[in-house]
Amino acid sequence: MHITELNRECLLHLFSFLDKNSRRSLAKTCHKLLEVFQDPILWSLLNFHSPAELKKDNFLLGPALKYLSICWYSERVKVCNIEDWMKNNFQKDFCNRHENTVNDFLLEVCNRCPNLLSLTLSGCGHVTDDCILLLLKNCPNLKTLKLENCVRITDQTLEAVTLCGGSLQTLHVDFCRNITPSGLERVREKCPSIMLRAERSANMIPDSKPEKKLMLEKASRKLVQL
Repeated sequence: MHITELNRECLLHLFSFLDKNSRRSLAKTCHKLLEVFQDPILWSLLNFHSPAELKKDNFLLGPALKYLSICWYSERVKVCNIEDWMKNNFQKDFCNRHENTVNDFLLEVCNRCPNLLSLTLSGCGHVTDDCILLLLKNCPNLKTLKLENCVRITDQTLEAVTLCGGSLQTLHVDFCRNITPSGLERVREKCPSIMLRAERSANMIPDSKPEKKLMLEKASRKLVQL
């Protein structure tokens, strides 16, 4: 029996066990399998593990998407978490490419995935407060938002949660070094029903300009001398 002789229900079940690349490879073999690949029911969950994956044509974004995870931990991607003023020209160029890729993808999610329920972003050094605000506004059913090691996330995201996160039930802002204790306390006051976790975030050293760092170093030296 040839695979194309299976009915639609069986083919969808088969595709559900395949990863994105395998689904796309099968879809290229004939029109019937392409139609199965394009069925929204297959694309309620998406996981990505590198910026390059966001630009591939092996997945579909649409209203059926409910669960989205973008997590990467490679040494190259860690460059994006360095403060901008410390980066050399090569690192800045590398990070600019990542920034455009991530921002363009999240904008597509905002425009095409209004039924998103859960979003996890880990190691995404280019995700900004504006991105999260836009997602909260365009995905009103979002119940779970997990941000880990997203260095550009600040208290503005926490404020956006209090204003636009009406459906939010779980919020994680772990290892986000520009989150402050006052920002976390505001979420607890305004949205007591949200399960809030902020592992290490409020205790990390936030980003600061070189001049400010120099002043802190001088002050530390003075204290040592005293």
